[in-house]
Amino acid sequence: MPEPVALCVIGGGAIGQRHISCALASQAVALTSVVEPHAPQAARLAARGVTVVPELSAVPDHTRAAIVATPTANHAATALACLERGWAVLVEKPITASYAEAVALCDRAEALGLPLMAGHHRRCHPFVGAARMRLAALGDLVAVQGIWSLRKHDSYFDPAWRRSAGAGPVLTNLSHEIDLLHCIVGPITQVTAMTANAVRGFEVEDTAALAFRFANGALGSFVLSDAGASPWAFEAATGENPDIAVRGDDPVRLIGTKGAMGFPSLQSWAATGETPPDWHSPLDLCAGPSYPAVDGIAAQIDRFAAVVAGGTDPILATGRDGVRAIAVLDAVAASARSGRTTDVEGL
Repeated sequence: MPEPVALCVIGGGAIGQRHISCALASQAVALTSVVEPHAPQAARLAARGVTVVPELSAVPDHTRAAIVATPTANHAATALACLERGWAVLVEKPITASYAEAVALCDRAEALGLPLMAGHHRRCHPFVGAARMRLAALGDLVAVQGIWSLRKHDSYFDPAWRRSAGAGPVLTNLSHEIDLLHCIVGPITQVTAMTANAVRGFEVEDTAALAFRFANGALGSFVLSDAGASPWAFEAATGENPDIAVRGDDPVRLIGTKGAMGFPSLQSWAATGETPPDWHSPLDLCAGPSYPAVDGIAAQIDRFAAVVAGGTDPILATGRDGVRAIAVLDAVAASARSGRTTDVEGL
């Protein structure tokens, strides 16, 4: 078995703790340290037996890779500092807070010849690749409909950064959904967006309604909210996050000329026989296949370690995949400000 990759985690908040737990359980990596400047949180992590340092410069020299799990506004500067130390880097989604930052970060990683990955760990679930393979059975893709709506508890917003620019569900939660749509359907080229903060009244939005145009000609719509209580969200459908209650309802529907499919269940509807379906013909429901449960973050860490060791991986989101996702998020923000349909930069 290859020697474990010496890895540090930067940021000991909620998502950082998930990375820490998965790293400690992995045989593919050896956790050298956690960077956490906040003394009370550092003490809690140290009580778990983790080596905690207050700043990046104190990370042990033998470290080869880093996972950046800081607040989004700090992603670009922190990831760049890691690259300059010669480390491979995996940055929690979104890869940066802006398209320009993301492009510059990728350019620097490529110039240094270092792996840069975006933390869109949902790609590591087996049903994501299966959905992409099953898409052809739907015929020409016509439309995609999605929703992510989970009401976050009030204390979630106690840290000031979660109420300020650089946070909000568009940057924090929509980035995952965009990457999945890119992975399964293909690039989004245009966006029309409306956002609101009427429920919580913070600087950032709590709800958004979006319309998309894909490069393949399909149209899409998506509703996003961290203020609305509902059973419709990826986490509620899959149980991938132990802190979120499981319901199992599909939050995404893909519709084609020959049938339709729910995601992530992959249950599908299609006409019987060779006759092309129309509204006179009933569609038969076919249950989706079963897949083994996968911890996406744990699988992502193991795959990242293999890349750091010199391998390649067709599943992991690259830095450029992260750029494509942030380009859509920038277009969402621009459209919400202007009230106009906005082209996605770089596509």
